[in-house]
Amino acid sequence: MSTTLTPASSARQGRNRHRGVLGRASWIATLGGFLFGYDTGVINGALPFMTEDLGLTPFTEGLITSSLLFGAAFGALAAGQLADRFGRRRLLMALAAVFLAGALGTAAAPTVGLMVVARVVLGLAVGGASAVVPMFLSEIAPADRRGQMVTRDQLMIVTGQLAAFTVNAGIGNAWGGETHVWRWMLAVASVPAIALWIGMKFVPESPRWLAAQGRYPQMMAVLQKIRSTEDAQTEYDGVRALGAGEDTRRGSFKDFAEPWLFRVLLIGMGMSVVQQITGVNAIVYYGTQILADAGFGTEAALTANIANGVVSVAAAILGIWLLGRVGRRPMLITGLIGTSTTLLLIGVASITMPEGTARGFVVLSLTVLFLAFQQGSISPVTWLMIAEIFPLRVRGLGMGLSVFVQWMANFAVGFSFPMLMAGLGISTTFFIFVALGLCAIVFVKHFMPETRGRSLEQVEAQLRAAGTK
Repeated sequence: MSTTLTPASSARQGRNRHRGVLGRASWIATLGGFLFGYDTGVINGALPFMTEDLGLTPFTEGLITSSLLFGAAFGALAAGQLADRFGRRRLLMALAAVFLAGALGTAAAPTVGLMVVARVVLGLAVGGASAVVPMFLSEIAPADRRGQMVTRDQLMIVTGQLAAFTVNAGIGNAWGGETHVWRWMLAVASVPAIALWIGMKFVPESPRWLAAQGRYPQMMAVLQKIRSTEDAQTEYDGVRALGAGEDTRRGSFKDFAEPWLFRVLLIGMGMSVVQQITGVNAIVYYGTQILADAGFGTEAALTANIANGVVSVAAAILGIWLLGRVGRRPMLITGLIGTSTTLLLIGVASITMPEGTARGFVVLSLTVLFLAFQQGSISPVTWLMIAEIFPLRVRGLGMGLSVFVQWMANFAVGFSFPMLMAGLGISTTFFIFVALGLCAIVFVKHFMPETRGRSLEQVEAQLRAAGTK
């Protein structure tokens, strides 16, 4: 018995098919975000066992932790230009191979020196993914869903961190007395790296990258896979109209000599610094030590730290929902007020409460609240904004430069935090982050544009007009 599709049901099936292709492409690409989260979060629980095994000092702890961040800065910088040259899809496949090599290298490293080298290699992949994944998502997403789609990467980052915290707690509590237990924590990252490489073989290239190469027929073919016929034609016409007066050469550093583009670059870099000076990665990398110093033992701190991961995931889901309903600027300012307030309270609690379980639970509660503000507003808005504001010709380079600055700020926090804690104590260290958070609020109020509800081409026109006044 045959059935005849009505025009309405046929159109609905077409929409579902397009959304299915788009959804699969976005979730596969965000495995890069998952690896970013796992590889940055796993050091949190591995470090206490690594310290005993390799005989680490506060300096070498900071060096091992921050070596990944140093590599990530240069990985992001190189990835921006490589993504413009070779395409987003092919670069993500290459990064999957680097993720695999870095994960196995850190798991097998016999000395501090080799561990640092392996962490730098792993950092190249982390930094590359941090720049390319949100760029790719912003370019395949329709304008009305771009905020929610790009921030899927943030959701996967915090999901990767939760997975790292959970794996650390499981392995640490089950085999914590065995030698080299931290190696198994690090080796687990090889599994999603393989999955990313395989999955990207089935993902289409970014239509806007194809347009930047002048490959308009291929661009249209991709759009027809991820949009309805009408939407594909409308988007195609808009991109062609914007590019009619421009050449198809790749962007270079010289492009930022244009005053409006230089201003956009400064906004992107400033947003990247704003995300880091909240102090979030002090908690992500050293949360186990912070909780242990507050009153928990190492094993208990490993388990308690899972709460940070759970709240981060829940907050990221909330952030994705909010981005479809709330402006970028008010959402970011609210998050900065929340993180600065919670860090202030952590510092006060550390001064006024005696060391013990009670103080441990207070600090845990405040770090959970801090991460709710950070992962529910600051991080998703930051990654979304730097993926939105650069015009197509320099998007890879501009985002690479912005993320380079972000990772260098991250490196500064990761490297200095153990020494700040040892020299100044937790209270004074967190008070420094509070002061930096207040500076971030001032920057956002004065320089950050509002981009909600605009296509990438409309955002470009808005920023061009603002920068040429």
